[in-house]
Amino acid sequence: MTRPLTAAQRRIVDAADPGTGRLTGTPAQLAALVKRGLAFRHPRPPHDHFLTPAGHRTREAEPEPGPVERPAAAGGFAARAGGEESPPGDGAARLREVRSAWQGMLELRRMTNPDGATDRPCGWERSHLVRAAALALEAAGHRPAGADPEEGGYRVRETPQPEAVAVYEPDGEALRACAVTLERAGWQAGEYTEPRTRARYLLASPRRV
Repeated sequence: MTRPLTAAQRRIVDAADPGTGRLTGTPAQLAALVKRGLAFRHPRPPHDHFLTPAGHRTREAEPEPGPVERPAAAGGFAARAGGEESPPGDGAARLREVRSAWQGMLELRRMTNPDGATDRPCGWERSHLVRAAALALEAAGHRPAGADPEEGGYRVRETPQPEAVAVYEPDGEALRACAVTLERAGWQAGEYTEPRTRARYLLASPRRV
């Protein structure tokens, strides 16, 4: 747990450029937002600071009167990978949160990919493969699996292969739709069959070019 934003920090976050998320503040204030995971310092000159996906969500959310959970370096939000025992709600608030997270991810791609491309995954996504693929699927409206595997829905899981995740979905048409979504989000996805269970699944990896 950590303290809520100070009034000055809240003003900096609220005043961020609505298009780019660029921040203006003193070096100490910006460093404090980076430490909280709400901002990042661009690696190229002039080394401006920009909101992370968590920072974008903080700007859109109402100020918290009490303590808030400290976000991870690339955002405290976690997309549903499927099969969670206690999944978050699926109402309008969740939809807004997912859409905001996806827009924040596109902005992170633009700011951190060397050529500013938003059509392929960035470094954060390559180091958080399951979360990144799950966000692309949930943001596109695919239904994640619940605790009961018999109810259907997608499940994103780690694999022994480097830079690859497996996506399971018992419905063949829905599985192919997941492949289309991932490819549009900058991933390469191929459909395979597990030798032992004969279950169909996608092997997806982030595209580099």
